[in-house]
Amino acid sequence: MRAFLLLFLIFPVLELYVFFKVSTAIGFFPALLLIIAGSALGVLVVRVAGLATALRARASIQRGELPAQEMMQGMMLALGGGLLLIPGFISDVFGLILLLPFTRRLLARKMGERAEAQAMRQRAFADEMYSARPGGQGAQPRQPNVIEGEYEHRDK
Repeated sequence: MRAFLLLFLIFPVLELYVFFKVSTAIGFFPALLLIIAGSALGVLVVRVAGLATALRARASIQRGELPAQEMMQGMMLALGGGLLLIPGFISDVFGLILLLPFTRRLLARKMGERAEAQAMRQRAFADEMYSARPGGQGAQPRQPNVIEGEYEHRDK
């Protein structure tokens, strides 16, 4: 949490520093125009990517498939467009990296593998929790405590 807070505080300072360096190299107004063009590109990407992702997910659902890959790539497109919306050159570079199809596929595959590994760990933990007996190791699952009974509803 402290690392996130530190990044949150340092990131604007880094963006200002990079803007200052770029503006001294190419001039203030060209650098400002680059920032504005990046934001306009971000708006365009968010609008187009959102519609394209919705259409691909809809087609995937109509084929009877789970649209997880389309949704993941759409999320990365939206994140890339959002990073382009943030004024600054560092966020624009990360946004452009997320817009490249190669990096989107690579990140989606890595995140899918990580999610699958996490699901396997949770499943293994749940299996251990339900199959172990108190005081020893057992192979049979533990039965829940169920008390059966009858009741009668009486009106006064």
